[in-house]
Amino acid sequence: MAAKRDYYEVLGIDSKASESEIKNAFRSLARKYHPDKNPGDGEAESKFKEIQEAYAILSNSDERKNYDMFGHDRPGGSPFGSSGFQGVDISFDDLFSGGFDSIFSQFFGGSQRNASRGSDLLVRHMVPFQAAMDGADDEMEIEALRECSICSGTGSSKSGGSKECPSCRGRGRIDEISMIGPFRQRVRKECSPCRGSGRIVSDPCKSCMGRGRSLQTNRVKFSVFPGIISGTRLRMKGQGETPNLVNGEPGDLYIEIEVEPHPWFERDGSDLLMSLPLSFADLSLGTTVKIPHIDSNTLEIVIPAGSSPGETISILGRGLPSNRSKTRRGSVIAVLKLQLPSKQSRSMTKKIKEIRDQMEKELPPIEKRIRDEASSRRNS
Repeated sequence: MAAKRDYYEVLGIDSKASESEIKNAFRSLARKYHPDKNPGDGEAESKFKEIQEAYAILSNSDERKNYDMFGHDRPGGSPFGSSGFQGVDISFDDLFSGGFDSIFSQFFGGSQRNASRGSDLLVRHMVPFQAAMDGADDEMEIEALRECSICSGTGSSKSGGSKECPSCRGRGRIDEISMIGPFRQRVRKECSPCRGSGRIVSDPCKSCMGRGRSLQTNRVKFSVFPGIISGTRLRMKGQGETPNLVNGEPGDLYIEIEVEPHPWFERDGSDLLMSLPLSFADLSLGTTVKIPHIDSNTLEIVIPAGSSPGETISILGRGLPSNRSKTRRGSVIAVLKLQLPSKQSRSMTKKIKEIRDQMEKELPPIEKRIRDEASSRRNS
């Protein structure tokens, strides 16, 4: 018996090939050796199966790691079971559309959506910035497919008018298995008699047209915790859509929170950042700025005399609550900015010139100032 060839060699790619390179190599070779293109050619059929097996392993990240580590002699034997790889049926059209991915994913536990569970819903909801400080109890209205209140989800207007579909036994889907040459193909399809609902309905309910579900408006209550950030999703279990199948579970509702911007604060986690525009006199002489704050206590920012634009002042414990600790709060960080009047009177311009002349006499030459500033910046 001939030794099994290296999977990378089979696909004609390097061992460091990317996912897209693996897929492109497989698609090109599969087109070349596909049974539809090579009818009656046993060698082409064998190569088609060989490149399928190589792709099935290399396209799965976990299986590829095992193969790179152990090669064909992996612990536990073949990942395809005792009978080894049997091949799958891929239509020639799939090779152009890329529809072969889901077929191979089924080999290694690739799960399909549970048809007996209703769909999850995602809605976005805006909360005021204050909610990030204090938290909040909130509510909203959503529209979702829920159990019809008229027929109680049976889809029938009379008692006993809904029964389990005998074709799919209430699953809403059927599996069809067919053989194409040596390849076995399994296709999961919606059950036609019950249209995927798992039930046969007589005398359909006029409210839901026999579907057992109708679009309903529900009011949902939820809580926003202190320190919440935009993008946080709150999960409301069982508040999604009712399933189309009998005895299924409803899906979940996810509420994605968006926090409204604050008039002057920007967020960095639990820290609050702000720009503080000051006059030249405030920076030079120093001052104390008092502004209202979101924790209901006045925020005092002390600016030392001789401050420079760009410097920051941190006030510890006055930021937002931390997500990790309800008792811990971040800081308020103020960046000092110099703001000059847009228009200056003649008298003000004269006084500024006098101040400049006086300051120039007390400051070192400009070149020394540049050198000193650079030295201070590099050593800080």
